[in-house]
Amino acid sequence: MGTGVGTGTGMGSGALAPGQVEVGWVAVTAANAAAAGAAAAGVLDEAERQRAAAFRRDEDRALYQVAHVALRKVLAERLGRDAAAVTFRRAVCPGCGQLHGRPEPVDAPGLEFSLSHSGDLALIALAAHPVGADVERADAFAPGAGAEVATQLHPAEQAALAALADPSPQRWAAAAVRCWVRKEAYLKGTGMGLGRGVGVDYVGLGPGFGTAARGSGALPSGAQALGAQPSGAQPSGALPPAGWELRAVEVPPGYDAAIALRLPPGLSGEAVRVRSVELRLS
Repeated sequence: MGTGVGTGTGMGSGALAPGQVEVGWVAVTAANAAAAGAAAAGVLDEAERQRAAAFRRDEDRALYQVAHVALRKVLAERLGRDAAAVTFRRAVCPGCGQLHGRPEPVDAPGLEFSLSHSGDLALIALAAHPVGADVERADAFAPGAGAEVATQLHPAEQAALAALADPSPQRWAAAAVRCWVRKEAYLKGTGMGLGRGVGVDYVGLGPGFGTAARGSGALPSGAQALGAQPSGAQPSGALPPAGWELRAVEVPPGYDAAIALRLPPGLSGEAVRVRSVELRLS
């Protein structure tokens, strides 16, 4: 579904319900890039304009402007104020107590956001509680490209990748990217970011990436071993972060994305509702 950001983003306005996650993705099309470039001077603040001007590649500048103009428009609609009037601050870092945690809008109680971008796609997630989002190109861990990064993951995640029921390089790459977007979404949601290290917390591969039963040996591509772990099951002894719900997010082909939501008291993961829409700036 595509809606114009200037006249309504489709991500709604007003307060978000507990467990509700609104996700918008916006592509760097020629039309969106032109609209963001035209709006930048009147919407972005001085620091954002300087950051945009510092990019050497036009493609990087366009991605930054599209992402940040869209974010401001989305937040403005939710808060009922002008996009240029939206201001930001840093939350307290849970690791050291300093003010370099998650970015958050000022004077907006009950509204949290996360912004991510990769390639020519930006992703925005809104929720009433701390939320993290990450999007990556689907070929980020193309065969041979992600092996070194994978060695930095949690040991149980490395084991799950090694034990995929479908051991083909393409399936491994898809599972590695899915694990990575879940990891980044969670770390961004906590406010720690990659500074915490990607091997500390277990987030798993998520549903859809079953692993072969132990001792079953190598399997032909696409085969599912008798007695294999259920799709998305975690290895013995590995538990996902307590109090968080991680979900895949619907995005265009060629990308993978996930969100991580800190569950409010009394709400189970089954009650979380995620809605994804396309945004257009033109």
